[in-house]
Amino acid sequence: MPNKVVFLDRDGVINKVAAPHDYIKTWNEFEFFDGVATAIKKLNDAQYIVCIVTNQRGVAQGIMSMEDVNEIHKQMRCELELSGAHLDAIFVCPHENGTCTCRKPQTGMFQQAEAIYQFDKNSSYMVGDSESDILAGKKFGVKTIAITIKEFAADYKCNSLCEAVNYILQEDVK
Repeated sequence: MPNKVVFLDRDGVINKVAAPHDYIKTWNEFEFFDGVATAIKKLNDAQYIVCIVTNQRGVAQGIMSMEDVNEIHKQMRCELELSGAHLDAIFVCPHENGTCTCRKPQTGMFQQAEAIYQFDKNSSYMVGDSESDILAGKKFGVKTIAITIKEFAADYKCNSLCEAVNYILQEDVK
């Protein structure tokens, strides 16, 4: 059976977003949404590869460093592991708009994952809360799920990661 991937945006899907025009710069500012660890564990148990793909423009702007981002991700992984969940990979774009091919809605982070993992795009998903997340998933050729009150051209719309994971697992058995 070919591998399946669920790509997750970070801010707005895994954790609460920062105030407008601000960034999550330290672990103390990071706050998981309810049920995230359980949702990720369900994906792990269903044999999905779980990857975060996150734009972190604050690095390019000098508001935070890659070391700050890496520390947040280290702590995030530790917290998830306490609940029996794990992330297979985290891909970060630290670049300014228009200066790279990895910043969503470009597909560079997805291509990085594809170079590491062999997977079936038809059985894979991008779960995000922004139009750039959905556009990136569509460009890469995976199904898309928007977690938002806004209308994006996603294949599906859910209110939370928990709801999105339940949807994915329900579709998996069809």
